[in-house]
Parts: sequence; structure tokens; C-alpha cells
Amino acid sequence: MKKSFKKMGLCLLSVGFIFHAASTIAFASKDEANLPSPEEKILTISHRGASGYAPEHTIPSYRLGEQMKGDYIEIDLQMTKDGSLIAMHDETVNRTTNGTGRVKDLTLKEIKQLDAGSWFNRQYPQNAKPEYEGLQVPTLEEIIQTFGKGSKYYIETKSPEVYPGMEEKLIETLKKYKLIGSNGRSSNVIIQSFSKESLQKVHHLSPTIPLVQLLSYSEPATITDEEIETIKTYAIGVGPSFSRIDKAYVQKIRSHHLHIHPYTVNTEEDMRKALEWGVTGVFTNYTDRFQKVIKEFKKAHE
Repeated sequence: MKKSFKKMGLCLLSVGFIFHAASTIAFASKDEANLPSPEEKILTISHRGASGYAPEHTIPSYRLGEQMKGDYIEIDLQMTKDGSLIAMHDETVNRTTNGTGRVKDLTLKEIKQLDAGSWFNRQYPQNAKPEYEGLQVPTLEEIIQTFGKGSKYYIETKSPEVYPGMEEKLIETLKKYKLIGSNGRSSNVIIQSFSKESLQKVHHLSPTIPLVQLLSYSEPATITDEEIETIKTYAIGVGPSFSRIDKAYVQKIRSHHLHIHPYTVNTEEDMRKALEWGVTGVFTNYTDRFQKVIKEFKKAHE
């Protein structure tokens, strides 16, 4: 496919790509949530940080993702018994710490006593480092305090039905650090969820935040025009599993002026395939690898 990036996007992006000109998307203008179009930049989203090289959802993993030139660091949120938002993929601490139990049943103090790095050294000895031993589970506030307003955050509300008030706590935290609001940088935060209800709640609380609807398929992905148009009433894109989609699916999403950020794309072969299909960004555990493939792809299609 010997095409330039400017021709790759179906030439449907004259209104700023991420927002439809019609009134069905009334929640934000392109100036309020100005993500770059794919003609300008394909987004590299560091999946749980650069989690192919460091323990997922830890400060070193996020830092490595930024050092490897990732555009966004992805943060999965769970909420503790005493109402603190922490970065963790699972509802339990069992897999990625030396503890056991459900996050919702543990206080922040109890979770802070856990080792969130040693498991990685055991499971991935080729990438093991002594400094990963004894890492703590970070809170959302600690992550923002570490990386500041200049960094970009792709945040997922995980299992929001388990955590009443999660969305309010998230918006409160983002406002506190001026990442949203009148003096905030809306394009520096994207919020995603498998829960349509959670995203709509976030939209109600803070209408200018770009939202992405995660999608799960047990079979090869299919989606109707009606389903896409419904998503467009509150979101700027979708996030399906890469293993369930194909070129036709990507092009259908793009033809409706939506972003598509599939997860999780880790091999160079799949990365090249995703770019050929026309995705607007990917989640990857190997931020540096995707950066390399993007450069090669651009050069080949100049």
C-alpha cells in the first residue's frame, strides 16, 4: 500500500477528524479535546507503561514508557476500601503483588505494604532488575505528581460497577491537578472503559474529556452503523482487541470519523498490519518497538 499518511485516512477528516460536524456530538469541540489526526500522528499508548520491560502499573514502567517516546501512559484504575484510586489491572492484588485479596476489601495502607515488582523479576528474568524488588502500587495522585501536567494519561475505569463513586473521585483528582477544567489540558487525558454507563457518567461530570469505548468480542468483530453512531454520541473512538478485528472493521470505524486504538499490539508483524489497516493508535507493551515500526512505515510510504 504505497500511500502517504495524508491519503491513508480515507480523506474524511476535513472537520478535524475526531468530531462529527453534526449536532449528534455536542459534548465537545475539536478545540476542547484536540487529539491529533492520524495524518499528523499515530498514537503510541504505553500499555500499563512499558510493561514488556518493567512491572506493569509501577512508576518505573510508566517512566520507561515516556523515555521510549510513548504518547500516553495507560493507567487502569481500581479503588481501595477507603476510597483511594490505585493503578492496577486486576480486581485482586494476587497476580502482581505478594499479597492476596480484593482491592475493594483492602485499605491503601495495606496495599502500600505489598511488593508490586518481585513477581516480574521471577516471571521475566531476562528483564529483571534489582530495583524492581519491593516496588509499591502507586495511587493515581502519585502518578500525576510524578509526571505532572505535561504528560498524557490514558485512564481506564476498571469494573466501575464494583466501585460506586469511582468516576466522581477520578474527576475530582483530575481537576485538583488542573488536567481538566477551565485551565486544564483536556487533550492530555483520555478516559476509556468497557462500561458505557461509566463513560456516560464521566461525560456528564466533565463533558470536554475525550472518551474511548472499549469493546470485547468473543468472535471476529462486527459492528453496525447504528452501533457506531450511538458510540459517537459520547465518545471519540473505540478500543477493540486487535486479535478480533481486520482491515474492513478498521476502515468502517474510520469512515465514521472515529479513532480506533486496538489492544494489545506487541509484535512487529502485527504493528505493521495495524498501520496498513489504518488504525489511529495502538496499545503496546513495547513502546520502543512500535516507535521503530512507525518510522519504518512512514519512510516506506513517503
